[in-house]
Amino acid sequence: QVQLVESGGGLVQAGGSLRLSCAASGRTFSSYAMGWFRQAPGREREFVAAISWGGGSIYYADSVKGRFTISRDNAKNTLYLQMNSLKTEETAVYYCAADVPVGTVVAGTARYWGQGTQATVSS
Repeated sequence: QVQLVESGGGLVQAGGSLRLSCAASGRTFSSYAMGWFRQAPGREREFVAAISWGGGSIYYADSVKGRFTISRDNAKNTLYLQMNSLKTEETAVYYCAADVPVGTVVAGTARYWGQGTQATVSS
């Protein structure tokens, strides 16, 4: 069992930056691939980024490449998402997810999900 708690959301102006964190419980954090998803009002949840258990494989949605960076610190059981050059349309609730196969995380079918953190980008 893995419990995930996101933090770091807030209000930022367009062009600004936010850094999201996802704290995971359990001693097997380093065994799990992790990812970030987001869901804007009235829209379906969408994939943002994912990282393999050791950090050797990283995946991004085309819309965030070059602006967002996913990383993890296995010693701290924490996943991060650095978001730069934010756009108003990226206002959403951001969720972290975990599962053993990174492909499952990328597909959005991970077993474990956090409750989400709201990120609001104003114009």
